[in-house]
Amino acid sequence: MVLYECVVIGRQDLSQSQVDAITENCVRIIKEDNGKIEKQEYCGLRTLAYPIRKNKKGHYVLLNITSTPAAIKEVERQLRLNEDVLRYMTIAVEEHDANPSALLRSSKREGRRDYGYDRDEEGSANEGAAETATVEGGSNE
Repeated sequence: MVLYECVVIGRQDLSQSQVDAITENCVRIIKEDNGKIEKQEYCGLRTLAYPIRKNKKGHYVLLNITSTPAAIKEVERQLRLNEDVLRYMTIAVEEHDANPSALLRSSKREGRRDYGYDRDEEGSANEGAAETATVEGGSNE
């Protein structure tokens, strides 16, 4: 058995249940071939570096897999045929990392905002800078 990491990016307009269905299909194929899913992470809806098939965002899923190359080939074939999958990548690794993935850690960083989310619902700019401004020239008592 070989260790793999597989990242799948789904279209931005998918529901959570559709993303779960894509993931479960991959898990089913691996388990049918006596493989094992070490870790399964949903990293959320993230902004893509460039548009892919007119999608500016994508649902990211990471799978750490222990399986045979034949099962991985079948998983990749199924992902290639699925129109809801924008991109996927599977790589062989030396060992699986038990910590949360870099994708998940970067999305949970405190104070991080996605592109385009620096405005409130009304569309006005965030007023954080105005609140921190101080009035100078006050009296010293």
